[in-house]
Amino acid sequence: MAQNLVEKIAQKFAVGLDNGHEVHSGDYLSIRPQHVMTHDNTGAVIPKFKNIGARKIAHPRQVVFAIDHDIQNKSEKNLKKYAQIEAFAKAHGIDFYPPGRGIGHQVMCEEGYAFPGTMVVASDSHSNMYGGLGCLGTPVVRTDAAAIWATGRTWWQVPPVARVVLTGRLKPGVTGKDVIVTLCGLFNQDEVLNHAVEFVGDGIPSLPVEERLTIANMTTEWGALAGVFPIDEVTIQWLKDRVQFIQHRGLAGVPSDADAIDGTHPRLNMNRIHCLETEHLQADPDAAYAIELTLDLSTVQPYVSGPNTVKVMAPVAELAQQDIKIHKAYLVSCVNSRLQDLELAAKIVKGKKVAAGVGFYVAAASNEVQTESEKQGYWQDLLDAGAIPLPPGCGPCIGLGEGLLADNEVGISATNRNFKGRMGSRNAQAYLASPAVVAASAIAGKIALPDGMWETTTPHGEVRLLEKPVRSAQKITILDGFPPTLRGNVLFCPADNLNTDGIYPGKYTYKDDFTPQQQATVVMENYDPQFREIMKKGDIVVGGFNFGTGSSREQAATAFKYAGIQLVIAGSFSETYKRNALNNGFLTIEAPDLVYDLKATFGTEALTVQTGIIAEIDFENAVIHAAGKDYPIAPIGTAAQELVILGGLEEWVKANL
Repeated sequence: MAQNLVEKIAQKFAVGLDNGHEVHSGDYLSIRPQHVMTHDNTGAVIPKFKNIGARKIAHPRQVVFAIDHDIQNKSEKNLKKYAQIEAFAKAHGIDFYPPGRGIGHQVMCEEGYAFPGTMVVASDSHSNMYGGLGCLGTPVVRTDAAAIWATGRTWWQVPPVARVVLTGRLKPGVTGKDVIVTLCGLFNQDEVLNHAVEFVGDGIPSLPVEERLTIANMTTEWGALAGVFPIDEVTIQWLKDRVQFIQHRGLAGVPSDADAIDGTHPRLNMNRIHCLETEHLQADPDAAYAIELTLDLSTVQPYVSGPNTVKVMAPVAELAQQDIKIHKAYLVSCVNSRLQDLELAAKIVKGKKVAAGVGFYVAAASNEVQTESEKQGYWQDLLDAGAIPLPPGCGPCIGLGEGLLADNEVGISATNRNFKGRMGSRNAQAYLASPAVVAASAIAGKIALPDGMWETTTPHGEVRLLEKPVRSAQKITILDGFPPTLRGNVLFCPADNLNTDGIYPGKYTYKDDFTPQQQATVVMENYDPQFREIMKKGDIVVGGFNFGTGSSREQAATAFKYAGIQLVIAGSFSETYKRNALNNGFLTIEAPDLVYDLKATFGTEALTVQTGIIAEIDFENAVIHAAGKDYPIAPIGTAAQELVILGGLEEWVKANL
């Protein structure tokens, strides 16, 4: 059976597969990623690592620390945390990039950790960005990071893969930011939620790597778990240019320069690029995908998303007529603060002044980017116009440091998120746009286009659902201690988008002394106060779609477990919920057709329904038998079985140390 690019890369980094096992969407894998990056949250991962009994890093060259989030915070407490992280890195031989080196995702690309054809994870949602280089970048939670430090491995379920076809070419002045804003606004019905995205099409070669990184970065906001571009001539040339740049720059500042051979960079060198060229890693022509979306790049124009959501977009040409005054403008973050972004903004503001009453904040994605922009004169042009410089880091993008939005202020930003309250006050309004639009708006004092006329056009996109491929029947290996079959009464909770606060109220989340028994008594309290009266121990909960969305709190999974629920089946899950559940030894299974049938039979009015239906899950044959029908499910492989048997990831790590 053919494989797409995501499946091929996952196959390369999976360990412990049965002989002849071909990786496809839905498979649970034990993976050994090429690298794992943590940033300021390293301080929270270290105690997790120690508490599971680990004493040394399994593969020091696999781990990267890059401090970037709160670098403007010079408090004694924060500086002490940073010093402790650096000391831990030094003690264990881990590559460490200090505050001021740059945003971790940018560093991962600049220093060759995010290499085409590899799988790289980070405990940050924007690790999708690595896909701009043909690297399978995807986020993990902190427990996963600790597991990788200790054993080199964690688990991953291969998501469904969406094929996004980009045709045509962008018009002059239109950027990758406009492309991803268009995709988020045009396809805003969760078409790629919890999917990996593969970008293909005749429009790809016209997109430089910098634009690809921007698009891949914001596939996170689109709802995807990864956004991967093909490995093509553009990718290869970018790598070669980086090698030349590093040869000119030298290895100063590269933490692992001791690993270099004959003075060459340990990750970015011509030998490695040559191996990549000969590998020809690409999707098979007849590979299967879950959905196909098409966007004609020639129909994209400068867009703004918001306010306070990426799912609503409007042409800048249209908003420019509405006199939307702004108070702050931002050219910061990992999505749009690279050299060409600063160059574009500098050309727009050169010889002009930022409008009175507007704060225009600028931070480079890395110190390398800032140094190069200074050499080219872009940085000075921005400062001369009145821009306020910030250090290379995250800052206002995540509501930290200088320049946050105050009550009733309006901001326009080249960042990747404009959620209410993220960049300051919940009573502020935040719009997203390209660096060019942000710069033009800072000068105009309102949302504005750069000089030039734009004809408002309608972006052309199409959606095509694809037939789900039928995998050849195969017996699933069942480990000792894992049940070949499981039976239970179906307890139906039909709501879609059931969030974690509904499952486990936030008021209990930080009660550290809350016992398992107490967790069990409050499960689903906000969703349905009658749930505890209706449920019985041994029930199988069947939920709707996007089950467990919202805040990441592992108690939303463990509370079910402690209440005696055997497992949860849903049409689909929030990926974070799924990870937290299995990391605690609690199984989740997706069976959309079963959910559709239950909704047709029982409706959606009642919050909780004791259906009287007995479901039997046949793990060996990957099928659910219920109400006289069979519902195929993704195989629950040995990687997932181990976690259930041992009681979660931390216990798995202890068993594998």
